Amino acid sequence: MNIGFIGLGKLGMPCAVAMASKGHSVMGYDVDSRAMSKSPRPYKERAEDGISDFNPRLAVSTIRFGPLAEVVDHADIVFIAVQTPHGPAFEGVTPIPAERADFDYRYLVKAFHEVVRYVRRPTVVSVISTVLPGTLRRELVPLASPDVMLAYNPYFIAMGTAMSNFLNPEFILCGSESNHALAMLRKFYGTITEAPFYQSSIESAELIKVVYNTFISTKIAFGNTVMEICHKVPGADADQVIGGLQLAQQRIISAKYLSGGMGDGGGCHPRDNIAMSWLAKNRGLSFDWFENIMLARERQTEWLADLMEQHDLPKAILGYSFKPESNITTGSPALLLKHFLEQRGHRVLAHDPYVDGYEIDPSELGPMVFLIGVKHDKFLKYRFPAGSVIIDPWRYMPARAEVNIIALGHANSGAAVADQGLLATA
Repeated sequence: MNIGFIGLGKLGMPCAVAMASKGHSVMGYDVDSRAMSKSPRPYKERAEDGISDFNPRLAVSTIRFGPLAEVVDHADIVFIAVQTPHGPAFEGVTPIPAERADFDYRYLVKAFHEVVRYVRRPTVVSVISTVLPGTLRRELVPLASPDVMLAYNPYFIAMGTAMSNFLNPEFILCGSESNHALAMLRKFYGTITEAPFYQSSIESAELIKVVYNTFISTKIAFGNTVMEICHKVPGADADQVIGGLQLAQQRIISAKYLSGGMGDGGGCHPRDNIAMSWLAKNRGLSFDWFENIMLARERQTEWLADLMEQHDLPKAILGYSFKPESNITTGSPALLLKHFLEQRGHRVLAHDPYVDGYEIDPSELGPMVFLIGVKHDKFLKYRFPAGSVIIDPWRYMPARAEVNIIALGHANSGAAVADQGLLATA
């Protein structure tokens, strides 16, 4: 394919060279002319995963350079990899400031605007730069033309190993509303890797990129918490503890438990976090990780109570065992929700067919706001009174004309931005 690459820094240049190594005709452009010279910025990548060392001087003989207009005219797909910087106070080398800020999108907006100026035929414009969710729709979509097929296609690579990471990805992420853009990018990446191609909405892709990074930070912080505990508990060894956890590839190192819904429950999780919070205080840990896990669980449950209170209807919780198809209620997050609602003065109907030993017919109750506390399959067959609201944290209840089903965290098609010709879908 004919590829245009805008932004030839420590991420862009290795990726552009990697694309060319797979037989694509790549033209590159950077506002800094040094990136396109015979003496580009001096940096080097180390070999990894069988990929040779990368040196930017090699790019001169691998890809072509030219003015932006020529690069855009050459390309079937234009990749934009320009910086979205943060201020020095947000780099993590000083304590986190009291006031936080979004990234700076001026360079991205300017680059996209300039690319759009030179698009003369249907062209996929794929943004790689890191952004917060909602940015492309707010900042770039209004600047697009009918020939621009916009996609958000961030990379999960590390500086210093960008080329090898690009050629050996875990998966390819692409968010777009253009079927043509998705098809073109799927075809292109099929020449690069056999890794899964994961497509989503633009906003979901924007969020996946940043929560991927923060998930890694979470793992590191947790590992360091274990290290500190071991340092303060005689006989405990951090490498032995983490080594044991690394063997738990069915529940811990896996996709299990990684989903949106109610908080965790059962006879182990809440009580163990509370006990570990006591240990953290007793041993003088620098930060009580476990208290914050429980506080997050409580705040998220209070948020569910807030959602129920938005509807001036009687309150009901369907399912209060701690997990589906069980009658055990120990640690039930649904019972925690009931507690918060009752604290606020509400009378709450709580029903669980597995716990109570019988089923009710909600259609006989009159309009209510129901929250599905447990993902019992039985509830899929329940009839609900017309005018009721069903809050579904699990996103599994089928749509029903007579009730308002609020599937938490699910893309709301009614709130989607209408297609105004800004995103080509051919």
